[in-house]
Amino acid sequence: MTHPPAGALTGLRVLDLSRVLAGPYCAQMLADHGADVIKVEPPAGDETRGWGPPFVSPGTSAYYRNLNRGKKNIVVDLSVPEGRDILDTLLCDTDVLVENFKAGTLAKWGYPEDELRRRFPALIHCRVTGFGTDGPLGGQPGYDAVLQAYGGLMSVNGEPDGAPLRVGVPVVDQVTGILAFSGILLALHERHRSGHGQLVDCTLLDTAVSLLHPHSASWLADGTVPRRTGSAHPSIAPYDSFTAADGPLFVAVGNDRQFGALTDVLDVPALADDPRFATNPDRVRHRHELRAALEKAIAARPRAELAALLTARGIPASPVHDVAEALSAPQVRHRGLVVEDGDYRGLASPVSLSRTPARVLPEVRDAGADTREVLAASGLDDEAVEGLVRRGVVRPAVTWDDA
Repeated sequence: MTHPPAGALTGLRVLDLSRVLAGPYCAQMLADHGADVIKVEPPAGDETRGWGPPFVSPGTSAYYRNLNRGKKNIVVDLSVPEGRDILDTLLCDTDVLVENFKAGTLAKWGYPEDELRRRFPALIHCRVTGFGTDGPLGGQPGYDAVLQAYGGLMSVNGEPDGAPLRVGVPVVDQVTGILAFSGILLALHERHRSGHGQLVDCTLLDTAVSLLHPHSASWLADGTVPRRTGSAHPSIAPYDSFTAADGPLFVAVGNDRQFGALTDVLDVPALADDPRFATNPDRVRHRHELRAALEKAIAARPRAELAALLTARGIPASPVHDVAEALSAPQVRHRGLVVEDGDYRGLASPVSLSRTPARVLPEVRDAGADTREVLAASGLDDEAVEGLVRRGVVRPAVTWDDA
């Protein structure tokens, strides 16, 4: 019998104390690549368990399931000394700690950073916060949309004559999770050399500001405050969504050769010879006249047919898919991005490795499902575990109705 190869992170032990999105997404990516991840939930549970409908089972929203597969689950009340004794025990065998507590919480519980370094010198501590722990807004809580607003992303998202809009996915949270994943891997690589762990400090603010390109580059270059351009690109034209006969089509022309090919496919040779559209800077200056001419040429053509003709000529183009169309698209399915395993349906890891590929472990554990097993593996006997259960320090197999 052939067994699948071990994941790249097999043997790595991760303690996931985080909730909501960025931290859990980071820890799930680690689990997908073979790490042994233990999610520690508070007695009230991760609040995203209740972020529905839809719910896939009692106590498990679709939102929660998409961020917490492949993890063991224990419920521990870390606000009491006995709970922190359990955390001490777990940290002794932990490589990576992921948490997103309110700033100062770990210090209040007896785990300031210097103490973590002293007691667990090889530990990689990944901390995710909204604004960081110091400075004018240090310690303030942060949610994705709030950071999209504060970090400038909403100001450049939306139609030119409309209000600023939140990006339709929690992009700041998700990219923060990916950056945390990357930072942990950097720290692990360095630990091979030094033998020491370190703090991986990720904030939603840092992520939001890092996503401002090219608008940040433009403002830093000439001081002009970028404005909303809808689906259009501020520095490239045509690079926009157009209305085809049966729905929206996005066309991205990045150079003069592609523009010539576009005019050929659309059978509008006069546009290729028009001095207003000779170069990209010309086309950007005259974007409104260009858009009007292209919209007229595109309006009568079916979007899938036109997209195929354009891409055959080296012009990036695509129908604007809704979520159902995107997740059903042949190339998405070919890449294995949608995982269907029994009653589990989710997205695969976006990081593909040729020799040690990610493995999606589809089971999402109920809150506390592994409490007894994990504590027993940490050296606590049955009597000690039952005593902790009676005192409410830990909870096994919490159901939504029990919580």
